[in-house]
Amino acid sequence: MAHHESDSSDDDTQDFSTTNALLGYASTEPTDDTISQLGGRPTWMDNAGPPSAKLVRCKVCNSLTTLLLQLHGDLPEHFLGHERRLYIFICKRKACWRKDGSVRSVRATKVSKQRSQKATRIYDTRASSSTRKHGVSSHDLGGSLFGNKSAFPSPESANPFSLASGTKSSQLSNPSSNPFSSVSTAVSVSDNLSSNSPQLPQSPNTDLPTTFVQKARISDPLQHLPSDDSVELWPPEAEQPPPYPSFRLEAEYETLDVPFQSKTPTLNIDMDDSDGRALASSGKDDAEAFESSIDKTFQRFADVLAQNPLQILRYEFKGLPLLYSNIDAVGKLFLSQTPSSGAVGNSKVSTTIVARGAGIPHCPNCGAGRVYELQLTPQAISELEVNETGLDGMDWGTIILGVCEKDCQARGVEEGGVGYLEEWIGVQWEEVAGGKR
Repeated sequence: MAHHESDSSDDDTQDFSTTNALLGYASTEPTDDTISQLGGRPTWMDNAGPPSAKLVRCKVCNSLTTLLLQLHGDLPEHFLGHERRLYIFICKRKACWRKDGSVRSVRATKVSKQRSQKATRIYDTRASSSTRKHGVSSHDLGGSLFGNKSAFPSPESANPFSLASGTKSSQLSNPSSNPFSSVSTAVSVSDNLSSNSPQLPQSPNTDLPTTFVQKARISDPLQHLPSDDSVELWPPEAEQPPPYPSFRLEAEYETLDVPFQSKTPTLNIDMDDSDGRALASSGKDDAEAFESSIDKTFQRFADVLAQNPLQILRYEFKGLPLLYSNIDAVGKLFLSQTPSSGAVGNSKVSTTIVARGAGIPHCPNCGAGRVYELQLTPQAISELEVNETGLDGMDWGTIILGVCEKDCQARGVEEGGVGYLEEWIGVQWEEVAGGKR
């Protein structure tokens, strides 16, 4: 069913299911979201200047990296009073690819106590009004917005970037109360993203989104770890790498045809029979079974993307990524091998998905855990390299972003200031020549 802006008349009659993943699509036309973009040059939240250039230098060659994605990341239902932007950069030098540090991410956060207090008042007023009018309690505000239809994602997976007017807004029972629109909090920026150096936009409007799902619990004051306070200025634009073409983003929830057969693989390897005796199996059989599991992981990746082939971005805060592989270093972070109940030692091993990416390294700034927020898909490469010639383009399968679960602020940043912190990036590269894919 779910191909973006499909013209097929069959789509209206075919059964489908809606997932918690919000999909992003590249658009050459203006959208309601004036902040989020694929490619182009970054625009920064603070009119005092961009972050230190060292945050976006390639850790392999020390060159400045190039913007892949900039995302409006406000999540008022999780972080009241926080304004957020997410950035992903990549080094254009092919020699650096497949090496740690060639892809980097920065999270910009601005925390305003006044904004948080205003959000609480707005929330309490609207929640109370909703309770009186619809008989819905404040904690179920998201349910009232979506008509309590289980086919639609839960408030847990609320996503910040705009659902543009060209998307299938009819899927929502109340489009005018769309909690994902960034219009009210968007910072006005120049439309000429591809020709200007990093922009210094005006101070953001302190008004909050007109709706949001639930009141977030403010975290305890953070105890920041020591960090390097040196700031590196950005070089002139002429000395920066040329940007990729710039696209705005449209968004809609993922829909999959029903029935959808492809499933996340679970690998169970029994090493003993019921009497505890070792089973005789050839190394070839074991290798084929494991290879089958690998193939299923990639096949599911391909099958899911094929349902909405133009998606460039998958977003689900505290969700799980769609893995390209389950055997590389990134895939293993989202998998765990744990003995099944009653098993002893290595007698039985079950490979299962870890909820919310428990293997992602903790935030080095505050020590809190990190959670999955989004991933880029191969269609982003097709969009960004639309004008490129040759066969030496980017060759990653997916880029996964994990962020601090507390959305902590950078050390020494005062209330109302903008802090920039590096976040975790996991890149699953395409297999090299000679591989199966």
